[in-house]
Amino acid sequence: MPERSVRKVVLAYSGGLDTSVILRWLIETYGCEVIAFCADLGQGEELLTVKDKALKTGAARVFIEDLREEFVRDFVFPILRANAVYEGGYLLGTSIARPLIAQRQVDIALREGADALAHGATGKGNDQVRFELTYAALAPDLKVIAPWREWELNSRSALIAFAESHDIPVPVTAERPYSTDRNLFHISYEGGILEDPWAEPPGKMFLLTVSPEEAPDIPAEVEIDFEAGIPVAVDGKRLAPVELLERLNRLGAEHGVGRVDLVENRYVGMKSRGVYETPGGTILRVAHCALESLTLDRELLHLRDSLVPRYAEMIYYGYWFSPERMALQRLMDEAQADVTGTVRLKLYKGTVSVRGRKSPRTLYRADFATFEADAVYRQKDAEGFINLNALRLKIRALRDRRG
Repeated sequence: MPERSVRKVVLAYSGGLDTSVILRWLIETYGCEVIAFCADLGQGEELLTVKDKALKTGAARVFIEDLREEFVRDFVFPILRANAVYEGGYLLGTSIARPLIAQRQVDIALREGADALAHGATGKGNDQVRFELTYAALAPDLKVIAPWREWELNSRSALIAFAESHDIPVPVTAERPYSTDRNLFHISYEGGILEDPWAEPPGKMFLLTVSPEEAPDIPAEVEIDFEAGIPVAVDGKRLAPVELLERLNRLGAEHGVGRVDLVENRYVGMKSRGVYETPGGTILRVAHCALESLTLDRELLHLRDSLVPRYAEMIYYGYWFSPERMALQRLMDEAQADVTGTVRLKLYKGTVSVRGRKSPRTLYRADFATFEADAVYRQKDAEGFINLNALRLKIRALRDRRG
């Protein structure tokens, strides 16, 4: 049995099956007061019943905090400035939400005089690491309770039985036999029927986007303005971060943009299948890359790109508050100083393609790049350039010929 010295716990609470059971389990197991904390990151209607449900399940207090602006401005936009993508497909929508949730959970715990923090992540997944690395970085003295690593409720069916015996509503049904995680940046689906990587996700599962086949037959065009790598306007209208992402989410969703079906490598060592919808984020990433092609110096671009997989890995693994991520973020942001301009995109049946790009900080010079006659580039200079770069290859070939 766990020690019962804990007096007050702040639980990262979503109102889903796991955290609802955990709330009751903490009270019964530790005999402690439980404060439920839910971060509003754009879940929408999911939040309507959270407070009442937490109180009915036994929470002493419930905090629901609107963190949408901070989430987009200070977490989503920084990873978009870095073009972060994990294993070629995942735009890190769940990964980037966890450090913010844990950060505010710590704030509440310190303010309320709690002596412990709890989360609903399983012992098999990445989220346990993301939560607890943040706790360690921000509040190393607080005790951490991870029920999935302590209790005997080792399956979804066991949780459902516990919930039913305590009159806790069960959100997982036969119609939706998988778990979801939603915020302003994306929605993820995993578990249940998705555990077979050969099985196609059911069409009715998707909550944000229409299928590409059912998207409009007429493409849409959109223009996005950036300043120093930060998206600031859509179709010439300046928008705050949340408004901008919401607008692009709606537009992308209408045209079937942003669906990804990925088998990824979890930090704990196993592979898992995740299905994601990230409509606005997909649009922003394509636009951002297009603008960088005009404005970033070649060597800076190549250096930055070489670091993106490592940066994305840091986010995926939960090292947002680590010194290496923060140092690398400074490099990523410094590289964005000249990424200012406008990109025009076409959205059509699940695809995003670049139609044009322009920038007052462009490095593209038509007078240098033209195939027509010019007076600024001496083509003969390329001969020496090639000879010097070929010298080591010639020497090697001559050696091998003699051998």
